[in-house]
Amino acid sequence: MPSELVSELRSRTGRRGLSGYITEAVRHQLAMDGLAEIVASHEEEHGALTEQEVEAARRELFGDENTEQGAA
Repeated sequence: MPSELVSELRSRTGRRGLSGYITEAVRHQLAMDGLAEIVASHEEEHGALTEQEVEAARRELFGDENTEQGAA
């Protein structure tokens, strides 16, 4: 990892928080990779997701407050 990146991380987390921060970042990236694999598999079998499907997934994951349609 580039030393300037480590320095920035340490300034945000302190030495003791660095490992936990990196662990959470890796955990998040693995989850995002898993979601990307699910979407790719679905799209390979069924074609591209529609905007309605994407919005339905957003509502399921994050609730109505994070969608434009939920604000109405």
